[in-house]
Amino acid sequence: MPRPALTRDQIVSTAVELLDEDGLEGLNMRALGQRLNSAATAVYWHVKNKDGLVALAGDRVWDEIRLPDVDAVGWRAAATAMATDLHGVFTRHPWLVQALAAHLFHGEAKARHDDHSLAVYEAAGFTGAEADRAAAAVFTYVLGNASGASATAALSRRIRREGGDPEEVFAATLKEAAEVASRFPRLRSRVDAMSTAAVTYAEGPEDTFAFGLDALLDGLTARLPG
Repeated sequence: MPRPALTRDQIVSTAVELLDEDGLEGLNMRALGQRLNSAATAVYWHVKNKDGLVALAGDRVWDEIRLPDVDAVGWRAAATAMATDLHGVFTRHPWLVQALAAHLFHGEAKARHDDHSLAVYEAAGFTGAEADRAAAAVFTYVLGNASGASATAALSRRIRREGGDPEEVFAATLKEAAEVASRFPRLRSRVDAMSTAAVTYAEGPEDTFAFGLDALLDGLTARLPG
């Protein structure tokens, strides 16, 4: 019995799974074909190359971001919800943070998100380029905040490929970092106040993202006309 024909939806869904597990470096047509139980050449009927596949996968996960009704909840609540969902997408799919530095993303889901984001800041009172800058400032903040988790995920994969244990490497690195930090008074006070075992590599206070987002939206609110 012949195998059922592949669909683009199957290919993109499987690519997202592969990217979540193995990162950008683990995505190739051969590995994807193996997961799909199909020849790699069959994938090319739907996707031209790896860059095109990453773009499709990126647009697929962008669709996970909810688009609140700004008239019902107000612009600030909508902005907070969208930024929080975007941060969730970046942390669930850390490869996307890396991909944004090397790929030009476009697609219906991202365009829908970007259009709604502009509507949120226009509802706040920003117009034209000011709305663009407000939306870009929040997006850039979310992306930067998620970069640590993305880097940790990529580093963990590399350590495992090289036969190491990420937890052991991170613990050793944290110990070295604490020794350096102890030479500086403000950092030393924070090192003394926390247990090394309770902190993960490159981790900040739990509410860092929410605190920074709230402060950023405070700043945008202060810039509103009138």
